[in-house]
Amino acid sequence: MIKKKWIAAIAATALIFAGKVNAQMQHSESDMYLFALDTLKLEDVVVSSLKVDKKLAETPANLSIINSLDFKRNSSFTTADVLSKEPGIAMSSDGMWSKGLNVRGLGEDRMVTLIDGNRVETATDLTASLSMIDVNDIERVEVIKGAQSVLYGSGAMGGIVNVITKDGYFADKAYVHGSLLGGFNSVNKSHSEYLSVMTGAKRWYLKLNASYSQADDVMTPEGVLNNSSFTTNNISAKLGLKPFKNHIFKFQFQRNWSNDVGIPGGAAFAPTATADYKDIGRLLFDGSYEIKNITEMFTSLKLSAYSQVIIRNVEMRPNSRTIDSMPDGKVKITAPQLVTPNGIHKTKGAQLQTVFDFSDNNTFIAGIDVWRRDVETTRTKFVNVTVHKPNGEIANENKVERHETPIPNSSFTSAGLFVQDEMRLLNDRLILNIGGRLDGIIVENEECHDVDYIIQNGKKNDNPPGQRITYQADKTHDITWSANAGAIYNMFRNTDLVVNVARSYRAPSLEERFKYIDLGAYVQLGNQDLKPEDGYFADLGVRYWGNRLQVEGSAFVNRITNMIVEAPGEFIYNTTDGKSDTLPALIASNVSKALLYGFEIDGSWMFARNFYADFSGSYTVGKDTENDTYLPLIPPFSGRLGLTYNYHKVGSVSVSLFAASKQDKIAEGEIPTDGYCRLDMALSTKVFNFGRCGLQIFGGIDNITNTAYVNHLSTNRGDIRYEPGRNFYIRANFTF
Repeated sequence: MIKKKWIAAIAATALIFAGKVNAQMQHSESDMYLFALDTLKLEDVVVSSLKVDKKLAETPANLSIINSLDFKRNSSFTTADVLSKEPGIAMSSDGMWSKGLNVRGLGEDRMVTLIDGNRVETATDLTASLSMIDVNDIERVEVIKGAQSVLYGSGAMGGIVNVITKDGYFADKAYVHGSLLGGFNSVNKSHSEYLSVMTGAKRWYLKLNASYSQADDVMTPEGVLNNSSFTTNNISAKLGLKPFKNHIFKFQFQRNWSNDVGIPGGAAFAPTATADYKDIGRLLFDGSYEIKNITEMFTSLKLSAYSQVIIRNVEMRPNSRTIDSMPDGKVKITAPQLVTPNGIHKTKGAQLQTVFDFSDNNTFIAGIDVWRRDVETTRTKFVNVTVHKPNGEIANENKVERHETPIPNSSFTSAGLFVQDEMRLLNDRLILNIGGRLDGIIVENEECHDVDYIIQNGKKNDNPPGQRITYQADKTHDITWSANAGAIYNMFRNTDLVVNVARSYRAPSLEERFKYIDLGAYVQLGNQDLKPEDGYFADLGVRYWGNRLQVEGSAFVNRITNMIVEAPGEFIYNTTDGKSDTLPALIASNVSKALLYGFEIDGSWMFARNFYADFSGSYTVGKDTENDTYLPLIPPFSGRLGLTYNYHKVGSVSVSLFAASKQDKIAEGEIPTDGYCRLDMALSTKVFNFGRCGLQIFGGIDNITNTAYVNHLSTNRGDIRYEPGRNFYIRANFTF
């Protein structure tokens, strides 16, 4: 009979796989290896994205948790690659580096992305905030699906993504540890290296790490995806101090930088055009001071602050030209040669949070959350204009530099007061969470012109013909509120009923208010008069947590009013002699009422000794109820089935099948996509110990059958026709 001496091995062998927490345990006496679901109970899993450390069993929110081992086990080019394997989470793509998430039909603009609890606020759908995080330095990622505006304010209509990076620790005895990680992927000949060193003692710790990765163009089943290479490097440092008992000070610095990042997508230009991030980087400074166990009831007081800068320098080569016939028979050819949009996005924030345990059955959270985002942008267009005689000779040539401000210098300031109360009733069979938030928002902008100045053949003109004001200087104020209620009811042994309802909001972003993007044939315009989006969300779920079987299913609905979309209109770009020249325009407008609904299922089953199966599925429908049409960029019905075998003397092997149906419930102008299946395999060894050192090897094959398939969320991205083909990868982790 096998004895259950598993708890001691949890720290070394725990896996968080496919959004579920399971553990690998070794039995020392019988030399047998079990993948036992009952060894790591639900109540042992702690999450931190709800403003206070909370056991997963006591959390009504629908959560997916992915830990560092998942990133090692998978090819994991970016954070989004691994997260997209979770039910209800899909990935959009502009190549291998620039990727974003879609949760239950809502993209990153309706979610809040956090790094160690700090907001990542940036611009445009090409920026890919999750790509500016070192995947090798991730401890875990917590994704809360569903409205979370009460805790995180504007933007959290679809949920939050909180990336928690690796940290040092306090210890009774001084220590020095480190790890070295290296990997290779065949599909784009990418390699990555990561080095981390940490040291500490009873009252302090220090952690340092650095990484580097480089990739060539990716190979698809239909050929090379040009302009998809990238280079990235990262450094970070974390410092922890305990100046007094129950007092903890933490400070960190992160620098994430990428160069020559190819963007093969981007609907702004024709397929022959190219776009690259010459530089895209993120700098983060943050610090916190927390006092715990102040009194029996006053359990925590925490002050935190951060400053973050994101720099974005782009080069676009349109590779297009326009030809105009002139009355005298001459021909004018206008050829844009280079466009360089650049931006600096600064975010600063601070939060004061208190936690009170009024009784064993009541926890109360209250806090103040203030943050501000500042945007500075420039854009230069280098255009060559030539006039040709009827015989083809060049009669005149002008080299033009057109200097523009795509978004006026502007700021978005938010100050919020939030409260949340947790109550335990009916002998802990019922847990209630009720919260509310009040926010004040201030938006300011400077005056902006459609063209700042023009340099023609070396001569500057500060007031070019047709110059007009696109946005007047302005300052606006708004007050908004949000609320939520969640409940967990233990119906039967190991079976819980979970309910969540919430009211959320999203204030229009600076881009939606002020952008001016001239795409030649049409322009994209912001709207200073936009109203905030209002959301009303509900989900209902059932959780079963047995010894060998764990299953969670939920259904959700999310209704959004004043939804911001781009509506057709006209842009007046020149007025002469009482006549107006116009261009077609897509103008940000509150024209839609959206309804999103669907379901998810997620499960794990240990059906035999050493054998473990996992399964998941998700389905989302998005409707524009105002116009009785479908919303754009809704992922198709998809599911995953995996099988894992573990043997403690060697390691584990997993095979998974991912399938997606066709998506023909599409918005006007969208491209329908076919269904597909993708087969993957992952291998991992046990940790081989060499004294105080250890070595673990990971490898696998993505898309084993080299299937050519299209990701529906990337169909509006220009050159993205097929996803990566067969990929062999290997990764080695050495600890010391």
